[in-house]
Amino acid sequence: MSIKRNRFAIVFGSLLLLTATISGCQSEPAITPVNTESPPIALEETKEVEKPVTEAIESPEPIQSPVEFNLTSESFLEGEPIPSQYTCDGEDVSPPLVWSGVPDNTSSFALIMDDPDAPVGTWVHWVLFNLPGNATALNVGLPAEAELPDGSQQGTNSWGRLGYGGPCPPSGTHRYYFKLYALDTSLELGESATKEDVLAAMEGHILMETELMGTYSASGG
Repeated sequence: MSIKRNRFAIVFGSLLLLTATISGCQSEPAITPVNTESPPIALEETKEVEKPVTEAIESPEPIQSPVEFNLTSESFLEGEPIPSQYTCDGEDVSPPLVWSGVPDNTSSFALIMDDPDAPVGTWVHWVLFNLPGNATALNVGLPAEAELPDGSQQGTNSWGRLGYGGPCPPSGTHRYYFKLYALDTSLELGESATKEDVLAAMEGHILMETELMGTYSASGG
């Protein structure tokens, strides 16, 4: 009986152990709680964007073009025929002239009229100098005098005469240049001064120069 009890005890104990093992295996595993809250989002510091400073830029002063020193006549345009009244075919009087855009510090003017198309070479028709620095025009028909009322002086032309001698071409069409010079001084010259004398005395004193060209033909066309 003791042997049977012992076997029963062993078998019963084994069954208990097996039952306990199976129960342990079937037990639910421990559940780790999950944190469902979203982690806090680290917000970046909002940096204030510095706006570029726009400096007030002053508008530059408009650049003004220098006034052009200009010589014109109401009787003829640049490159156009000179009316016959100012030639040897007419009254042979000097034409009216007007100038503008005089440079600063002008003390006097000089005027030379010549014809580069003359058969014997450049022919001088008029030499006028020491016109006042505030003068802006010459009237029609200046007298053939060495000195005019305003102090202007006239030299000799290629005919050897004082004052103006108008266009008088022997043939063809010639060009006649009226050249005006603004000077920073007055010229110390006598009444017999020629074009060459005036040019030599003006050297180093010309502030600005301009010219007007007219044409004339032997037929007056």
